[in-house]
Amino acid sequence: MKLVIVALIAYIIGSFSSSYVLGKVLKKTDIRAYGSGNAGATNAVRVFGKKIGALAFILDVLKGVLAVYIGNRLLGYDGKLIAGFFVVVGHNWPIFLKFKGGKGIATSFGILLSIHWPTAISILLVFIIVVIISRYVSLASISAAIVAPVAVLIVKRPFDIKFFVMTSLLAILAIYRHRENIKRLLEGKEYRIGEKVKRG
Repeated sequence: MKLVIVALIAYIIGSFSSSYVLGKVLKKTDIRAYGSGNAGATNAVRVFGKKIGALAFILDVLKGVLAVYIGNRLLGYDGKLIAGFFVVVGHNWPIFLKFKGGKGIATSFGILLSIHWPTAISILLVFIIVVIISRYVSLASISAAIVAPVAVLIVKRPFDIKFFVMTSLLAILAIYRHRENIKRLLEGKEYRIGEKVKRG
């Protein structure tokens, strides 16, 4: 029963869409109508600017941290992992926004930071390097997702199969949510960092 409660609480936390709420409150705009149509921090930067985008990123990270904290309080280490997975599911497919949410990168970072910060930092370094070289946030996110399970194998000691499985599931979700970005990258039509989108 506790497992279900943890999963449900985490999903509800994840369903709070930071970029959507900030856009509606501060700009009277539905972020999903512009840019990539994604209700996430990267699109918030593109549509609303750096300040709102940065705030959305911080709030999305904190969602992951909060979910893991609650999961731990209710169900210990397994609760952390369950909450970590379901808070990303909520972020990606929020019940309050007709299941049209973000891609879970910032929230996943918050989760990994809470459970094993060395793994999170190693993945963040990969993200930063790819962003600097390519100027594509989406490519950096995809690269970080691919590297994440490998980072767990290398960095986490002793080896933790449960953490590895959860990280692998988060990576699969991230890559799946970036399928349109992958298509645009292959077509040379993807947004680069710094490109802004005009709002009507």
